[in-house]
Parts: sequence; C-alpha cells; structure tokens
Amino acid sequence: MKVDQLSIFLENRAGRLAEVTRILSESGVNIRALSLADTSDFGILRLIVSDFETAKTKLKDAGFTVGRTSVVAVEVADEPGGLNNILTMLQNAGINVEYMYAFVQPNGNSAILIFRFDRTDQGIELLQKSDITIIPGDTLYAL
Repeated sequence: MKVDQLSIFLENRAGRLAEVTRILSESGVNIRALSLADTSDFGILRLIVSDFETAKTKLKDAGFTVGRTSVVAVEVADEPGGLNNILTMLQNAGINVEYMYAFVQPNGNSAILIFRFDRTDQGIELLQKSDITIIPGDTLYAL
C-alpha cells in the first residue's frame, strides 16, 4: 500500500527544475504528482512518476541527488471536511503528518492525498480500519 516517491535535491537556480522535467520527458517518464519546497539555497522536488526506476537512473546519471521515500496515497471525497476528517483521525491516533500534497481527480468527485507519516505502517493500518481508500502504487503510477 506504500507508494514510491522520488525526492530530488535541486540547487535554487534558474533552469534546474526544467532540466529535471526535460530528462523525464526524454525518458518517457510521466509525472503523476509533484510537490516543490524550497529554502534560500536548495529545493526538494518530490515526484510520483510512471516509472520510478527509469526516472531515478536517468536523474542520477545526470548528476542529481535522488532518494526514495515511501508515502501513502489516499482517496477522499472532494467536499468540505474531507481532509479534516482524515487529519482528525490521524491526530487522535497520535500519528504525525510530516508533509502532504494533493490533487483532484479528473472526474471532480474525489481528491488524492499524498501523505508522509512519522509512522507509516500504523497510518496505513488506521486508514484501512477506518475504510479509507488507499491507492496502491501501481494504480497511482498509471492514473
């Protein structure tokens, strides 16, 4: 139920993000979801892609520092309170959300939330017991 996420460290300078997307494009790798956080010196680009191994190899060959992180993808109704219900459940169980990002499904009825928990396995167990839909990696990579 875990999803492989690429974490790429980028120097905070013009063109670095475009270089990553060019490499992925030329390699036939589709970006399914992304998040970019920055500081004054560098950024962390987090990507879920259609072909993790190809993306990792091509980016490393180009000199990027690339890591793998396990995250959890959750489907939630795209309505007021959908996110809050999940966050409240996690809070009550003492599970910390280290970071998250989201995107809305093309049908407009649901959103996909990407979570990084401090206790991933416990987070997955809680979500499953609560009948929250967890999206497996293979499904997410192909969306």
